Amino acid sequence: MSRAIATFFGVGLLPWAPGTWGSAAAIPVAWVLHGLGGFPLFAAATVLVFAVGWWATAEATRGSDDHDPSEIVIDEVAGIWLALWPLSAGLWHADVGAWVFPWPGWVGAFIMFRLFDIWKPGPVGWADRRGDALGVMLDDVIAGVFAAICVAAAAGISHGLLGM
Repeated sequence: MSRAIATFFGVGLLPWAPGTWGSAAAIPVAWVLHGLGGFPLFAAATVLVFAVGWWATAEATRGSDDHDPSEIVIDEVAGIWLALWPLSAGLWHADVGAWVFPWPGWVGAFIMFRLFDIWKPGPVGWADRRGDALGVMLDDVIAGVFAAICVAAAAGISHGLLGM
């Protein structure tokens, strides 16, 4: 079971760019979670994915020299979901229909998350260098927080520019 979770049910086994595929596959799941329970369910699911992902990553890498094999993408799921928090929270707060998909924001969150995850600035790189399962999860969580800040800033700027 830990391998299934760590690979996000096989998405991480795709032959190229598994982190990008894992991030992309997490978006429709995020949309469904938001649709079913709004931001509260989505936030709870994100915390649960982090905790279960940490366990699954530790199990999947136990006894291995590679602490962060490319097929482990549950960390990308937690990270992209954090990047989507401002959008989910904003929609929920504004009481917008549960099944709305504000695609420009979700695409922007995806791009910003992948940028921070690949670039690994400052604390993202520090977490990546930890060499343990927590570091595997934390680097993507921190990248997700950075992306969420960018998404929230972009939403605030566009809100001000559009006079909404």
